[in-house]
Amino acid sequence: MNPDRMELVCPAGGFPALRAAVDNGADAVYLSLRGETNARNFPGLNFDRKALQKGIAYARGKGVKVYMALNTYPQPDIWTAATQAVDVAAEEGVNAVILADMGLLRYAADTHKDLTLHLSVQGSATTADALNFYHERYGVVRAVLPRVLSMPQVAQVIERARLDIEVFGFGSLCVMVEGRCMLSSYATGDSPNTKGACSPAHAVRWIETGRGREARLNGVLIDTFKPGESAGYPVICKGRYQVGSCDDTIYAIEEPTSLSTLDILADLLKIGVKAIKLEGRQRSPAYVGQATRVMRQALDACHANPDAYTPRPEWASQLAGMSEGRTQTLGALHRAWQ
Repeated sequence: MNPDRMELVCPAGGFPALRAAVDNGADAVYLSLRGETNARNFPGLNFDRKALQKGIAYARGKGVKVYMALNTYPQPDIWTAATQAVDVAAEEGVNAVILADMGLLRYAADTHKDLTLHLSVQGSATTADALNFYHERYGVVRAVLPRVLSMPQVAQVIERARLDIEVFGFGSLCVMVEGRCMLSSYATGDSPNTKGACSPAHAVRWIETGRGREARLNGVLIDTFKPGESAGYPVICKGRYQVGSCDDTIYAIEEPTSLSTLDILADLLKIGVKAIKLEGRQRSPAYVGQATRVMRQALDACHANPDAYTPRPEWASQLAGMSEGRTQTLGALHRAWQ
């Protein structure tokens, strides 16, 4: 990879989304096999082996890398399936696997010595010392940072870490530290860190009532939407609740919004970020295609002249139209804390 360019890493929840990412300028796509080994374990998403082979062939034909995310913490009952997924990744020749679990990292490093390893955001590593441990112990060459660090903190990590750093550049924003959230498991009994799904589909219920459309997660009321109101997928941290003696319901934890680093791409380049990741393996091919296209144009402009980079209004408008709640934020990146 050109050291003066940031790699654009795009989501592929299925072959149509992979093709949309590749055709619109992705440098790499990330995907998963079906089942509990990945953190987007939803019906209709992800790849079986035949589809994986088709996807790899298509991407390679266009010069695009393929990364496989095996980023949950496998429990004993699926350990064999998890190691077999690593074997599949190695046999099919993916460019890297994205892992979180130390046992699975050890298996991959010991069994497939030529397999390139990345640390998933689910690994929750936020310090240079933690990241250097993964590099020294398992040979990890890149890590995806959780979305809880300020820009100065990201810069400090990059300065001391002995591996490349990837950050999220656009998509749904999680207020929790990835890999450590217990909200969904509290309500459903299924941890997203082991079962691979925050708000698993089997626990979601939509109920029409006189007050509106209720969204419930395993019986827990997450939100009520009035007729004609846009209804998002029910996630506990983005629900509306009554707090204390307040009669109104409010977004008590996090308002629906999307992370967008469009305005600070040049700053990320200057501090040494090596890759920009777009969130969204659960999104439609149309979403993936448009997000990839916009960020490709923005990154090309940034790489061509970082000092003069200014995002075009149409880029911001197009991304805003795909954002949760049609709003965007820099999240923790713009915070002053250290």
